[in-house]
Amino acid sequence: MKYAIHKIIFLFFVLNIIINAKTNLPEKIILNLTDTPYNSIAITWQSKQKYSNPQVQFAISTKWIEFKKNLYSVSASIDSLISEDGKITYFYSSILQNLYENTLYVYRVGSDTIWSEWNQFITASKSNQPFKFVYFGDPQNDIREDVSRIFREAFRRCPDASFWLFAGDLTDEPEQSQWDEWFEASGFIHKMIPSIMTVGNHDLTIELVDGKKKRINDYILWKKMFTLPENGLENMKESVYYVDYQGVRFIVLNSNYNLEEQAQWLDKILSSNKNKWTIVTFHHPVYSTGSGRDNSKTRDSFMPIFDKYKVDLVLQGHDHTYARTHKIRNGKVSSSGTVYVTSVSGPKQYDTNPNYKDLLAKLNSYVQLYQVISINNNKLSYKSYTVNGKLFDEFELIK
Repeated sequence: MKYAIHKIIFLFFVLNIIINAKTNLPEKIILNLTDTPYNSIAITWQSKQKYSNPQVQFAISTKWIEFKKNLYSVSASIDSLISEDGKITYFYSSILQNLYENTLYVYRVGSDTIWSEWNQFITASKSNQPFKFVYFGDPQNDIREDVSRIFREAFRRCPDASFWLFAGDLTDEPEQSQWDEWFEASGFIHKMIPSIMTVGNHDLTIELVDGKKKRINDYILWKKMFTLPENGLENMKESVYYVDYQGVRFIVLNSNYNLEEQAQWLDKILSSNKNKWTIVTFHHPVYSTGSGRDNSKTRDSFMPIFDKYKVDLVLQGHDHTYARTHKIRNGKVSSSGTVYVTSVSGPKQYDTNPNYKDLLAKLNSYVQLYQVISINNNKLSYKSYTVNGKLFDEFELIK
């Protein structure tokens, strides 16, 4: 009898270990580009219980599992946050460095005996080489229900995208429950395709002040979930930065606040830009196309600098409409100006604002969209698709 009880206790102990291991598997794994994407990549993930020895194991991918004989291991930093339901979540971040350019790597994340599945990513080339990326306006609302299909349709259309670019408002509120939906909607995609992220107004932290919700100029959960470049403003880390990718300088701005300070930084970054193409992304569009809106501060702060340095393309969100301008310079249609695009991927849509119709090549609403943008030497090809796979808009830039 005593032996039987001990056996039951032992089996219960083993079963409990197995259950805990399965429920504490790495979650929400996401790749982000670094400021040197040809030889490094950032990896972030989460867990419900704290790992004692978090790390990333990786190797050059092989045709079979022989890569496991040549694994490298990199430790990860640990952070945590108590979510709105009172539960604690642990966040892990690591940057793999000294990688070979244009090389397929295999990796997994975890600790000791708890590991994710093996995933793969490819590093960028250091030289100017053709590539594609996918651009999304605001997903924001009803993500599990209505955004899942657009993420998956974009992946089906462009499985070889070098990265995805988001122009802000990834969720409606910076809450773990909504990010659960976001990662469920994107599934394995973010484990394979890195992302460039832009902070929108709905990505800012919410605090209770006198019993009322108030957004503050910070993005606490954002900085824990992602590992983004820190080559921008010191006081706006991981929301103002740039990435040079195979002949294109991508500049990310935070249009929520500190616009004048960012404008000075932007001028400096563009003055030293040696890339053939320049693409800028931020959330609040310079030409508002959502009914009743106008972002004059964004326009006044950034557009003179775009004109000065002949920025090629600006990608925006916020207004929950679709709009594409002609080439614009000094506020007028020009043969040598900048193209400004506003797009929306989620179900929340606004009526259009006709105030700037004379500057627009296309204006529409109540359509969920994603954009595939290709760069090949002196040609930029832009194509916008609806969620049901129809070509919606397209243009080319030649230089």
